[in-house]
Amino acid sequence: MIFKHLFKAEANWTSKQTPANPSKRFYSKSHKIQIEGKPVLDVSAAKAFKGDPSLYNPEDLLLSSLVSCHMMSYLYVCSQNGIEVLEYSDNAEATLEVNQDGSGRFVEARLYPKVKISNSDQIELALELHQKANQLCFIANSCNFSVVHEASCEVI
Repeated sequence: MIFKHLFKAEANWTSKQTPANPSKRFYSKSHKIQIEGKPVLDVSAAKAFKGDPSLYNPEDLLLSSLVSCHMMSYLYVCSQNGIEVLEYSDNAEATLEVNQDGSGRFVEARLYPKVKISNSDQIELALELHQKANQLCFIANSCNFSVVHEASCEVI
């Protein structure tokens, strides 16, 4: 049986173009994303695309979604396999290629999860479970680019 869940987001943008030079078309990229019952996200384009670098951008949010979903999937498979995870961190990177016509796409994401567990006998299994977590991850399953995991694990 397939279960379907609907997610909604509302985008709101207002022109901040000054009438002093109407022939020059430069629009602010800053806008707000509202998801019912949650704080508003202030979003812009990445600095490279003339956005406000102090705000989140869609590229940040895509990579953040991937990292977060992988972590939650990983914690799930660890709990299913009796692994006590004590700490989890990741310093992920994603590569975006932009074509001359302005189109582009992510071509790869690299996750570097660092996991700390309680049992030294489970290190090998803990590392292997990143593959299972990737198979379960909703966001990774929605990506059309490779997601590489370079995981490490230690006991504390």
